[in-house]
Amino acid sequence: MNTVDAKRVLETALICSQQPLPVREMRVLFNDELGADTIKTLLQDLQDDWARRGVELVSVASGWRFQSRPEMREFLDRLHPEKPPKYTRATLETLAIIAYRQPVTRGDMEDIRGVTINTLIIKQLEDRGWVEVIGHREAAGRPALYATTRQFLDDLGIESLDRLPALDSPGTQASALAQLGLAPDEAQAALPMDAVMPEAAANEDAISELEAQPASDESANQQDTRDEIAPPTGHTP
Repeated sequence: MNTVDAKRVLETALICSQQPLPVREMRVLFNDELGADTIKTLLQDLQDDWARRGVELVSVASGWRFQSRPEMREFLDRLHPEKPPKYTRATLETLAIIAYRQPVTRGDMEDIRGVTINTLIIKQLEDRGWVEVIGHREAAGRPALYATTRQFLDDLGIESLDRLPALDSPGTQASALAQLGLAPDEAQAALPMDAVMPEAAANEDAISELEAQPASDESANQQDTRDEIAPPTGHTP
């Protein structure tokens, strides 16, 4: 098979796939007759072919996929006017702590944030597919250790945790995530070609209400004032 035909096969498979395709799966398209390095070279050629279009080919944690460019959001939103999932600042701060400090326990997160973290916040992030329990710390009570998932990286449009923005100073994790388009009341700026990400499963109003209530005597005077802020631009895949 010549290069032109091989690129057409890859292009078709990627456009028709609802999930990112890893290179090992793309090799199956050619009965393993093309090596991984050859396929990666063809993928880079495809990236160049689509460089001036509204859709781009990107590599994320789970593989390769086509997605809309961020500047196309204004127009695509007209086709999908649904209100995107909302996340409080407390939720995104918790996510940022997990992303930058993982693996961490709930106690670690509370020490960093300085307030008690409501259970519904963790559940919302788990339901969203962004965090998961990867083990338990060998300590009293064996608390669960939380880490981010491959889905989290896919939704941000990056390949690995190494691609997260560097922190300018301690406590700026949430601001760093905002550089990738993940900010309160919004998510990432690019859409995959097949669909818009469904709404988060947790009830955000319930979370906001519970966050406003002190969870213990120790935190009674530490009411979290970092809940809702105005939404910036961005879109979720």
